Amino acid sequence: MATARVGYALEPKKVQSFIQPSLIDYAKQHGIDLVQIEPTTPLSQQGPFQCIIHKLHTQNWKKQLHEFSNKHPNTVIIDPPELVSRLHNRLTMLESVTHLNLSIENENFNVETPKQVAVKEPKSFDFGSIEELGLKFPVIAKPLEANSTEFVNHGGVVFKIYVAGQHSICVKRKSLGDISEEKLETVKGSVPFSQVSNLSVQNGEEGGSVVDEAELPPQSLIVELARALRERLGLNLFNVDVIRDGKNPRRYLVIDINYFPGFAKLPSFESFFTNFLLDVVQQTKTN
Repeated sequence: MATARVGYALEPKKVQSFIQPSLIDYAKQHGIDLVQIEPTTPLSQQGPFQCIIHKLHTQNWKKQLHEFSNKHPNTVIIDPPELVSRLHNRLTMLESVTHLNLSIENENFNVETPKQVAVKEPKSFDFGSIEELGLKFPVIAKPLEANSTEFVNHGGVVFKIYVAGQHSICVKRKSLGDISEEKLETVKGSVPFSQVSNLSVQNGEEGGSVVDEAELPPQSLIVELARALRERLGLNLFNVDVIRDGKNPRRYLVIDINYFPGFAKLPSFESFFTNFLLDVVQQTKTN
């Protein structure tokens, strides 16, 4: 079996968590040789590579990657840094969800994002005027890098859809619990995330059972959302956090998109990721 060289350029912590011996062995058994790229050595002196996967954000790395790509156009870069950078800002990140062209036969699902606004001076912002911006309490405030997002009761469960090219898988995770109207009336001002989480505990909700009992979104929605976002973003490796509106089970909201997430947390991630790499390598052979 011919071996394809796939170079990876990742931060040390990412290498430790993701490039596990089980992944290296599984990939090698299927004709993929994972080769670590040394950031301190010019990229032009390394290779050859059929494909490069990366998650480095320095200007030097971006420059080297651009120059290498120009000299070796047949090497597939997963993914272009200029497209990845759109996910570093929450406004541009979630803009990609608007007007998604979803095609799900015989299904009537609505996928959108929570209402959001960007606050330029958060330290001096008067949260008492939040409704003037078209929002209503409760809201969640997050840093712009990585806008304020309106909170939607969603049963305390977030669905994380992992995407690697044409492959996608959805898992359930615990999220912030719902906040009752009665409890909301007693909460004044801003509340730290930890206290928001405690509100659901005080209401007698247990995160484990809530997650276990939650029904995954339909497979048709998972696959189609992954496809539509992949095409809209122009990216191959990401995950999308989705919640289901507690008042309307056919309404789903995308709340976050992360580039090159922790795939190693997935069951059988070795085959999931290797199958993606095999697709990429096969495509280079046919082009």
